Amino acid sequence: MTVGPHTTERAKKLDGHEAQGVSGSSVHTKASLLFHDDDHIVGPETAAITLVGYCEFECPYCGRAYPVIKRLQARLKDQLRYVFRHFPLNHKHPFAQQASEAAEAAGAQGQFWAMHDLLFENQDALGEGDLEGYAEVLGLDTARFNDELRRKLYAARVGEAVRRGRQVGVTGTPTFFINALRHTNEDTLERLILSVSHGRSA
Repeated sequence: MTVGPHTTERAKKLDGHEAQGVSGSSVHTKASLLFHDDDHIVGPETAAITLVGYCEFECPYCGRAYPVIKRLQARLKDQLRYVFRHFPLNHKHPFAQQASEAAEAAGAQGQFWAMHDLLFENQDALGEGDLEGYAEVLGLDTARFNDELRRKLYAARVGEAVRRGRQVGVTGTPTFFINALRHTNEDTLERLILSVSHGRSA
């Protein structure tokens, strides 16, 4: 399984198969979901299930989804490919934007997923000093990290992820697409993905 950001061919469509056992809160989207060069991906292109998640680090519902996705990755291994995309809700969560930018700054030093995990595991501590502390824990060049955050070097990248999300109908977090099927309930995400996995292996 890939353990870091995976650059994919631009404009490559996700598998369009509809999931089985869809909950009542799921709505199929007809919009094409595309991979982009700046996507963060774990899992092989040959995975039977592609899960795209529009999330942010301060959202408590995204925080509840985080361990669910970890369990699914451990259980399904190369059957699952996970794509994380930023969607900070700045009007609700004042630390979300900078946390997303911090993840990107860590990613520039090869540590996106490690920072991703730290941010979700410490959702109540996302201030500037906290972010610098996480950079130190990860062994990053903190001078570079702090300078890039100060200059908001990755703000446009995060903003572009939000724009793309809105184009496919994302309005809140978390919003997931399971093989191009939209799903917004983190409480039923695990059951739904496992039902898709069982259906494909039957």
